[in-house]
Amino acid sequence: MISQKTMRGAMLAALLLLATGLAQAQQRLKPFELGTSRSGDIDQVSAQVQQALTGAGFTVVGSYTPYSDAKFADGQVVSARVFGVTSPALKQAAAQDEFGGYAVVQRVTVTAVTQDGKTRVQVAYTNPTYMANAYRMKSDLAGVTAALRQALGSQQAYGSEDGLTAHRLRKYHYKIFMPYFTDPDKLASYAGHAQAVAAVQAGLAAHRGGTAQVYRVDIPGGKATLFGVALSGPPDNECSGDRHIMSRIDFAAVKSTGHLPYGMLVVGGTVYALPAKFRIAINFPDLSMMGSHSFLSIMCAPKSIRKALAAAAGET
Repeated sequence: MISQKTMRGAMLAALLLLATGLAQAQQRLKPFELGTSRSGDIDQVSAQVQQALTGAGFTVVGSYTPYSDAKFADGQVVSARVFGVTSPALKQAAAQDEFGGYAVVQRVTVTAVTQDGKTRVQVAYTNPTYMANAYRMKSDLAGVTAALRQALGSQQAYGSEDGLTAHRLRKYHYKIFMPYFTDPDKLASYAGHAQAVAAVQAGLAAHRGGTAQVYRVDIPGGKATLFGVALSGPPDNECSGDRHIMSRIDFAAVKSTGHLPYGMLVVGGTVYALPAKFRIAINFPDLSMMGSHSFLSIMCAPKSIRKALAAAAGET
């Protein structure tokens, strides 16, 4: 016969578990983490960041400079480096979901912001737990989040004033009639995975649509591959460019450079990308629809980005 003391203990444990679950469900997440902000040289800081990442067990799979000395809002001059990083934990988690490949690479950024003659170098990174929920993954990537914080610091979470709960992230869309995560752009289809990967590789190497490959990561299982894609915004499709878009919407003091680069995910023989209307919104959830530094200021971007990525994917 179970004693009253044992029953009370079991009930207390159940209540504590329930309270912990509710607290986690109500926790508000933000898309980016600022590791440090310091004076210094962007090249020197970038080298230190790469060393820290390697020491923490991450692999840098690619990097690029989306802009140098770009003119942003309020007289800011911005230069940026983006590093794509992965790890065994990220690959294992990505393999558990059909579209988990979008999260197999996290972006680490080094952004130099000069204003009023003073330069600060911001080291930041995407929040894996935020992205895991946005991409509806089985894993919350909490271990990866902790590892990045340990390697690069955790001064503040940012990218949204109030943040979003995991529940809201998992069904996120910006406004009515805007796309969900489950409404991807299907850019091209091929007979099989190998053919699709080869076509994308060739398209990026040829810089079709003003694209360039930043990284490629094959997800375990052999049926999914993620490409990181830089967008230069050529004269006939300027609105797709990384500099064009970020100089208009990345206006806060701490830069959301980790929005870049865009991702193309090959699953089987189909080449996908998240719609720009979803991907921009998930990384800039507080962005207003109207006014300065709003979606209106990049109104031409969604179609332009899709056009660029489709050209690289070999859409006919």
